[in-house]
Amino acid sequence: MGNIVVLSFVYLIGIGLLLIFNELVYRRLNPTGEITRKFAHFTSVLATVPFPYIFPSHWYILVLALLFAVVLFVTRNGKQLKSIHGVTRKSIGSYLLPLSIYITFLISNVSDNKFIYILPMLILAISDPMAAILGINLKAYNGRIKWFGRKLNKTWLGSGAFLVSSFVISLIALYFHRGIFDLKAFWLALTIGLVSTLAELISWRGSDNLSIPLSVVAVLVLFL
Repeated sequence: MGNIVVLSFVYLIGIGLLLIFNELVYRRLNPTGEITRKFAHFTSVLATVPFPYIFPSHWYILVLALLFAVVLFVTRNGKQLKSIHGVTRKSIGSYLLPLSIYITFLISNVSDNKFIYILPMLILAISDPMAAILGINLKAYNGRIKWFGRKLNKTWLGSGAFLVSSFVISLIALYFHRGIFDLKAFWLALTIGLVSTLAELISWRGSDNLSIPLSVVAVLVLFL
């Protein structure tokens, strides 16, 4: 237990240093808040992927998630962490992220299947920022998607990038998890790509931080 507590502090310090570095980049180089926010999202979520191999119980993750949520709440209206909060759009994504990590870990822990946590976090860490950055910054041959006559705040290029990347990530991850590449791996990866892309497409105000991993978890629990 002592080693696990030490590792928990290491993670806290590591994430703290990451946020400080991100904030310094934001203040010195003056990139847009969307870029630094997505960089923090990518690195912090990716750093949580080994959690099932480190922490035997979901209670450790709950404590880490609560501490991270408190930091985000305290800095929301201050001058700290503008690299995270400095976006013009309204978003609750930063608050949903620690909740998403905890719930996904809890389901994985109860199911005694580490893969149920790892794959959703990989897709959330990689596909979500990729879709956002491409969708926002590339304007040529791009446009917002219409859903039942209503124009969504999502672009064809962003959603396309999400679909392709989530499919490829799932295919590779399933191969390493199952040790075989077959028709099941292909259709399961395609299903995960389509379902998670739909979850990202219909989400709003950052709720995709919760809907993306839970949609992947649902597919894995049903079909893996």
